[in-house]
Amino acid sequence: MLRDILRGEDEQVAAVTRVIAATAPDILLLQGIDHDLEGHALTALADRLEEAGAIYPYRLALPPNGGVPTGRDLDGDGRLGMPRDAQGYGRFRGAGGMALLSRHPIGTVRDHSGFLWRDLPDGQARDVLSPEALAVQRLASNAAWDVAVEVGGETLRLLTIHATPPVFDGPEDRNGRRNADELWFWLRQLDGWTPDGVPPPQPPLAIIGVLNADPVAGEARRAALTAALSHPLLQDPVPQSAGGAEDDDSTDTADWRDPDPGNLRVDYILPSADLDVTDAGVFWPARDDPDRPLLGGSDGNGASRHRLVWVDLVLERAEER
Repeated sequence: MLRDILRGEDEQVAAVTRVIAATAPDILLLQGIDHDLEGHALTALADRLEEAGAIYPYRLALPPNGGVPTGRDLDGDGRLGMPRDAQGYGRFRGAGGMALLSRHPIGTVRDHSGFLWRDLPDGQARDVLSPEALAVQRLASNAAWDVAVEVGGETLRLLTIHATPPVFDGPEDRNGRRNADELWFWLRQLDGWTPDGVPPPQPPLAIIGVLNADPVAGEARRAALTAALSHPLLQDPVPQSAGGAEDDDSTDTADWRDPDPGNLRVDYILPSADLDVTDAGVFWPARDDPDRPLLGGSDGNGASRHRLVWVDLVLERAEER
C-alpha cells in the first residue's frame, strides 16, 4: 500500500482521496488500511489528503489483529500459519487494519484488541472453539478501540469496530457468532460491564465502523444489531443516499454483486442518544449526479465497495443546552 501511495498512480488511492476531500469529515475512521510499525503508509496517505485540501494533524493507527499468528490450526485444514489461522484474517501481520484521522486532538485510547473471545459474558466462543483455540483466540477480528477525541472542550468517545464477515465458515457458523459477539462487546459495556476493571465508556459517544450485518438481509445473526439499533443509550440516524436508492435501498452502504449477497447496510455510526444529529448520509451519488465520478471505476466501486457514511453531530449534552 505504501508503494502504491508513493507512486501516485494507483486509481484506488486517487478515488479514496477524492471521496474524503469531497466529504471533508472532521473525524474519519478508515477501514482496510494496512498497518506498519512506524506509520509510514498512513503518513503518506495523510500527505496525499493534505494536497487535496483535507488536513488531518491528529492520527491514530494501532496494530490490528489481521495476520497475527496464533500458533493454532483455527480453520481445521491441517496446516499452521495460514491466513485463517491468524487472530484476524490476513496474509501478513498488519493486514487490513484501521486508522483514525482527526482535525481535533486525540486523547486517551483504550485498546481492547487483545481481549480474549472466551471472556465475553454470555459469549459464543465455547460453542465453536476447541480448548486449544479458546486459550488464544481474540474476540476482535480487526481491532477494538475506545478513543477519546477532544472537541471544543467536550470529549467524544468513539467505540470502533470492524466485525468479521458472518460467512466463509461452516455449519457451526463460527464467523457469524464472532461477528455478533464483536458488537455485543460494546453493548455489554453500555450496560455497565467492563473488560478490565476500568469504568465503561460514558456518553457522549458513538459506535462507529463496519458491523458486517444488515437489519433484514444477508447471513448475519441479527440479535446484536437489533439490540444496538434499539438500545436506549444509542440512536440510529439511518443515513441514506440517492445512489443506494437507485441501486436497491437508500440505506445500503455496500455495493456487492447481485443477487448474492446483493447490496447491504453494513457500515454504521450510532451516536449516543444525548447528541443532536443535524444531518446524516451515505456518500453514494446517483448515476446522473456530477459527483458520481468521484467514486471511481465504471461501477462506482473504484474507491471501495463500501461507501463513506457520515453523521453531523452537535457535541453538546442535552442537559447543558
